[in-house]
Amino acid sequence: MAQTSRKRRLMGEINVVPYIDVMLVLLIIFMITAPLLTQGVKVDLPKGAAEPLEAQRIPPLVLSVDRAGRLYLNVGPEPQRPLDEAMVAARAAATLQRDPATQVLVKADSAVAYGRVVQAMVILQQAGAHTVGFITEPLPQVERHGS
Repeated sequence: MAQTSRKRRLMGEINVVPYIDVMLVLLIIFMITAPLLTQGVKVDLPKGAAEPLEAQRIPPLVLSVDRAGRLYLNVGPEPQRPLDEAMVAARAAATLQRDPATQVLVKADSAVAYGRVVQAMVILQQAGAHTVGFITEPLPQVERHGS
């Protein structure tokens, strides 16, 4: 009896097509979600010649006041959704109880009424903030030609 021996050859190649597909899907997901990670509240900041603050180890608590006087807090599941004063106070208090060293900042539109900004500061102080800073745009640089 003559028996033909068939030897199997091992494949030494890796099919990378599925890995490329996964990579492209992840790339698309990251491209869609990256713009959503920034705080999307439209605020026209006033300009000021203030010194920039030093970077902190923890992100600051930022209360934004838009042109219409609505309040937004960068803490919580939906930072782009306006909050009422009670919710702002509750979330700010919880954040400051967790870490009292958290920097507290107000980011108010330049067209909003001064009284509304003061109300926002009072809410933050009642929530436990000892100091409140303001976020401003830097003044435009004046170019000097020759002396």
